[in-house]
Amino acid sequence: MTMSKRFFFLPILLILFSTALAQQDGTEAMRRAAQLEAEGKFREAAAVLQDARKRSAQPDFIKTLEFELDRLERIKLDYSLTKEKLFELLSRAVQGLTPQEFERWINEGKFDARQIDGVTYYMSSSVSNLFFRYPEFAARRIDPPDEREFEASTLQAVRSIKRAAMESGTPYVLPKRFQNTMTVALKPGAVPAGETVRAWLPIPRSFPHQRGFKILSSSPAVKSLAPEDFPIRSAYFEQMVEQEKPTVFQIEYEYTAYGVWFDLKPERVEAYDPHDPAVRDFTKEGPHVVFTEKIRRLSNDLAGGETNPLIKAHKFYDWITETIKYSYALEYSTIRNISEYCLSQGYGDCGQAALLFITLCRVNGIPARWQSGWLTIPGGKTIHDWTEIYLKPWGWVPVDPYMGVFAMQYFS
Repeated sequence: MTMSKRFFFLPILLILFSTALAQQDGTEAMRRAAQLEAEGKFREAAAVLQDARKRSAQPDFIKTLEFELDRLERIKLDYSLTKEKLFELLSRAVQGLTPQEFERWINEGKFDARQIDGVTYYMSSSVSNLFFRYPEFAARRIDPPDEREFEASTLQAVRSIKRAAMESGTPYVLPKRFQNTMTVALKPGAVPAGETVRAWLPIPRSFPHQRGFKILSSSPAVKSLAPEDFPIRSAYFEQMVEQEKPTVFQIEYEYTAYGVWFDLKPERVEAYDPHDPAVRDFTKEGPHVVFTEKIRRLSNDLAGGETNPLIKAHKFYDWITETIKYSYALEYSTIRNISEYCLSQGYGDCGQAALLFITLCRVNGIPARWQSGWLTIPGGKTIHDWTEIYLKPWGWVPVDPYMGVFAMQYFS
């Protein structure tokens, strides 16, 4: 009986041992690929990942390796400009640029650059980012955009919202009805004819400042609709691909959005229950929200001995708006820790500044969460990311570091 048990368990032990070795090999492959990427050896890094993928039998780890391979390709898409091409583009954007000045800017590190397989490449948004990060060059910009009307419209909208909120005694005011049409299309041949394509198109969720969603039309018909309070709400479609025809998904909808302004006063702040399900998950670390030593040090420098969460959050907001420059972003999925990246680089886009603010709040026990959707101001609209922090007795309060950065540094 004893011999039988030993014989029975031996294959299982061998399998477990084999699996452990495979995991160890996979971890070493990831480490080696990361080192090669840092050295600019992208082809070698891809070869290491591809070899590990061939040898792995674990579906989850194979997905991880495939992500890393795709990430290398996306980095190359972001860093697409050669030095010669960058100079050509800058010469068409900056008055009086000389080769000597350009070389000095390169040596000063004014542009995001990466070594990729023996060649230095520069980020595709380098020209635009030059003017964001170094406003002193605005006077030399050839054919600069005229933002005065948009800035005046934004200021007027902000003042109107604040005035209406103070007069009405409610934070949600001046409702506007919006009508949107969203279209997504697959090019002919992208998917073989006869196959079914599934699409999820984002739609507005129900929020205190956003209500009354209604579908006006769709093509094809919506197959299912996520609940109105679903965190990442979408309309789901299916459609069969036709030969030599684009596969088009379209939805037209309307909803009502409100301007928001809270009359926040530090002396009114109350302690919240950290076990409350509405907030308990929003003081923790998570992807891109990591309590690193650098984050803790900045938090201590800014907050000092302050204990009031509203005052502390205001300090973090003010520092970001006065210090972080706006910048068109790298592909988010190519950055390991976005909040730390934004802090270390000193620049970022709306979502990166939002993640930095969220991290500073959470490390201080202030519930903070990410929000994403439309920024709609008379005269302008765009996709946008911002934040909300929880302050009792008001509840979730929107905070937008991006608008603070633009108000402090770019609005004339």
